[in-house]
Amino acid sequence: MERIDAHAHYMADHPEAIALLDSFHVKLLNVCVAPGGDADQRRSRAKACRAFQALSCEDPEHFAWCTTFEPPGIVETGYDDPTYVDRVIAILARDLAAGAVGCKFWKNIGMGLRKPDGSFLMIDDPIFDPIYIYLTRKGQPALMHIAEPLACWRSLDWDSPHRDYYKARPEWHMYTKPDHPSHEQLMDVRDRVLARHPDLRVIGAHLGSLEFDVAQVAQRLERYANFAVDTSARLGDLARQDSAIVRQFVIDYQDRILWGTDIVQREPVSGMDELSRRRHLAAIRGRYQTEFTYYETGNRMEFQGRGVQCLGLPDSVLRKLYYDNARTWFPGLA
Repeated sequence: MERIDAHAHYMADHPEAIALLDSFHVKLLNVCVAPGGDADQRRSRAKACRAFQALSCEDPEHFAWCTTFEPPGIVETGYDDPTYVDRVIAILARDLAAGAVGCKFWKNIGMGLRKPDGSFLMIDDPIFDPIYIYLTRKGQPALMHIAEPLACWRSLDWDSPHRDYYKARPEWHMYTKPDHPSHEQLMDVRDRVLARHPDLRVIGAHLGSLEFDVAQVAQRLERYANFAVDTSARLGDLARQDSAIVRQFVIDYQDRILWGTDIVQREPVSGMDELSRRRHLAAIRGRYQTEFTYYETGNRMEFQGRGVQCLGLPDSVLRKLYYDNARTWFPGLA
């Protein structure tokens, strides 16, 4: 069965990595992440984005790419700059012409960046409307990673699949930042964009940051016909919910869910020594095998220290989850 990993950050530029993708019939959609953080992080992310573009141009059979942009508040892109929107649209036009299949909006919008008056820059800010209008006119989607898992606003829980992430990255742990917007506020502003731009195709990354309850995802899918979600990096959240409910959710919304992993490896696999590459590829193979076991079989499996009932989805649903939906919601995917 052909598959498109619709949310990855993976420089799989080595013949052994390509062979691994081929063994699972996987094509990667590599997603650029908006520059942010210190100068080294900005350079690293810009370099990775250029590399994803080059990989897609060199090997379109295995790779596609999704571009991004610098939101106002990063370095010299000031909120009050009258040329800002025109410059962003020019960058998007260039990248779409170079084969990008969509535009990523990242979580620093709403969770970090501030306007000149000190308020948080939110995804429904009018400054983004011309960008949404441009993407709509071009028939290109917005991949939105807005907010974080609900665990981000709670104390570190030993049983949470996200505990290690926030322990290692306290700058994103909103439990320690009560002055920042709440999860509910961020969902509300994202929903306002969906309502304000009903013809803009929006893919909510990571189950739309509603990973804790598929019923909450279903409510948005019912309310907004222009909204879909990807599963990237949220298998642990699905596996903690009632498997019968999750299975029915995927079947009910089989046209609106895209499979993705959020595998992150921005440095080229070709740069690894043989031992590191072997270990890395074994980990990637295991990751894919776990994902496919969960969605495809009716078995029980061990995952993150607990027994999990797998979904055993019908082949017709799996084809949409793995392949058809990515091509529908990212029309530029070949």
